[in-house]
Amino acid sequence: MTATTTATDTTATGTTATGTTATGTAEKTGARTSEAANVITGARDRIDALDDRIIGLIQERMAVSAVIQEARITSGGRRVNLAREMEVLGHYRDALGKPGTGLAMTLLELCRGRV
Repeated sequence: MTATTTATDTTATGTTATGTTATGTAEKTGARTSEAANVITGARDRIDALDDRIIGLIQERMAVSAVIQEARITSGGRRVNLAREMEVLGHYRDALGKPGTGLAMTLLELCRGRV
């Protein structure tokens, strides 16, 4: 990065007198003000934490599904219960609309055939 000097610049990195890196913040968040950049950064941190929880729940769902499949197969049944999968698809569609169906299909795919 080239150094440019303005009345508020304190270093060649673009750090302003308020301590916010204006250039880096805009590149990372797309925000035009430090206040908006702070909101975006905080919200992104929260989204990252939520994504970690969602991934953990999906992994837990996969483990529970494997238990169900094992029990079904051991008892002479089929690995997949299509009627149950249709219930799951309907539940996600009702809760999230049409995109919920795609999400449910992905979850079902992740949970199939692990046994």
